[in-house]
Amino acid sequence: MTSATPGTGQVASAAPATPANLPLRRRPVDIFFIVMFSLFIVTCIISDAIPTLGIPQTATTTNILAQWNYTYSSQYDPLYMHEPLWLRFITGTSAFVYLPFYVVLIVCLAKGVNGIQLFAVIYATMIISLTAIPVFGVEFFGPVGERTPDPVGFLLYNGPYVLVPLLLLIRMRKPLPFTRRF
Repeated sequence: MTSATPGTGQVASAAPATPANLPLRRRPVDIFFIVMFSLFIVTCIISDAIPTLGIPQTATTTNILAQWNYTYSSQYDPLYMHEPLWLRFITGTSAFVYLPFYVVLIVCLAKGVNGIQLFAVIYATMIISLTAIPVFGVEFFGPVGERTPDPVGFLLYNGPYVLVPLLLLIRMRKPLPFTRRF
């Protein structure tokens, strides 16, 4: 709603103007997210689609992606090698829900689409919960044979999948996230 200011002839606006989004070059944290989520797309294809699709992860398989998964899981992640059904649901969510979301998120981060905020918060809370609680819980406190034999190596591989969404959650903490640097 607008009205004329008495005696000035100027029109006053009732609603304050929305601040403009910063260009991507002035939002280095978003550039970091674009790089990380681009890498997450690759890892979704390599590591999450293989167990979800039931492709055997063995040392002798002819599928190079399954061989890479076998090498990783035999050294750091025995739970991943055994592929329990509940874990296949988690990897399936990653491969077929998160992967398309990463593409949309990257575009929104690059263009500064503030409407991605709610979806980013939902994603971040889901991935933190699905990774930190069941997977890390089993890897560190689960039955022998499912626990990681190399906690440091496991955390180096898997830590970013909790830390980056946590940083995204913090990034999206206030309305209009692309109007500020962080």
